[in-house]
This record gives sequence, C-alpha cells and structure tokens, in this order.
Amino acid sequence: MSTTHFVNSLRVRPEIIRLASEQAPVLWTVRVQAAEVWDAVRVEATPETPVRDVKQAAMALLLPDVEQIDSYMVKLHGAEVPNEAQSLQLAGARNASTLFVMARRRRPVR
Repeated sequence: MSTTHFVNSLRVRPEIIRLASEQAPVLWTVRVQAAEVWDAVRVEATPETPVRDVKQAAMALLLPDVEQIDSYMVKLHGAEVPNEAQSLQLAGARNASTLFVMARRRRPVR
C-alpha cells in the first residue's frame, strides 16, 4: 500500500498510471510533469521500474502526439537522467520524487 505524499497531489490529473501490482512489496508513487503542457500525472511503480518505462507511460497520457520519445529527456533533481534503462532507485529517485519530461531541443515560440 502506498502512502500519499503532498507533492503527489500538486496539480496532477486524477488518474494514476499503475506500472506495478498493488501486491508489490514496495510501491512508490512518483509525479511526472511534462514541461510543454504544464501538466502532471502520478505513476505507481516499484523502485526497480526502469525510468524509460515511467517516461513512456506518462508521455502516452500527457503528450500522446509525440512519436519520437527519444527526442524527450527525463530530469530528476534538475539534471538529466543519462541512462533511462536504470531503475528509478539507481537514478536517484525516491517515493514521491518528481520527474520532468521535456524536449531535448528548445522549440521556438510562435
């Protein structure tokens, strides 16, 4: 059973993306925010869940029109996660962490 942290309730959509079974021994809820749409979603995962899996699931909901997910990066604590195949825990995330998904290249404002 996961504990609800205040940060996971800040400006998030009501739905929760579940990448892990509720029977998992350890269940984290991370907040994933997409910079381009100023929107966020909660993702339930285990500490061993790869960052890439969290990114893909969040982008499917937050940025459904993006076909090249590799053109987006994940940031944690202000720095890019260089190896998205790493688990959340190895990347430095914790329960209630916020991951930012943003385009690798800046786009001109029109």
